[in-house]
Amino acid sequence: MKKQPEITGKTRQSFINVFCELYCQKPIEKITVKEISNKSGYNRSTFYQYFTDVYDLLTFIENEILDYIREKLKKTEQDETKPQDLLLLFEEKGAYLNALLGDYGSIRFIGKLKNEFFSHEQTFCFPKDSSVTPYLLEFHISTSFSLLHLWQRRQKDLPPDQLISLIEMLFTSGISSVIKNG
Repeated sequence: MKKQPEITGKTRQSFINVFCELYCQKPIEKITVKEISNKSGYNRSTFYQYFTDVYDLLTFIENEILDYIREKLKKTEQDETKPQDLLLLFEEKGAYLNALLGDYGSIRFIGKLKNEFFSHEQTFCFPKDSSVTPYLLEFHISTSFSLLHLWQRRQKDLPPDQLISLIEMLFTSGISSVIKNG
């Protein structure tokens, strides 16, 4: 007997949602299949129909986000990823990203995420072939992700346009300009 796709998708999504909720609260080593299954309302054998273990589930979520980014970036006709593109990702995949970029998240995934957004060696207005360019780019990327993650954790307490303006002002004019204008 074949499973119905909508039921299969709903069951998988339930496991993903519970995992993300737990991963925001504790490290993956402390999350069990039994706990995910119980909180999802399914038994462990159902979990194993979808995933081999919690690490497989984590990999599934990471790959889903990376595939989503690739698809979105394909549609973007710009040569440069803008803060708005990052904001859109946080808007649409916020629950996943909160878990994956949270206190118990993986540095490895953060690296993959940065590489996905900036895989075309975009240098913005940074000097080409300079020894400081990788540092400038890392600062730009890391700061953008950190501010977007903070915004997500603070329940989106700033309107999106204001957040984007703040990020752009910080990059172009620095902290002192924000303090003067604030």
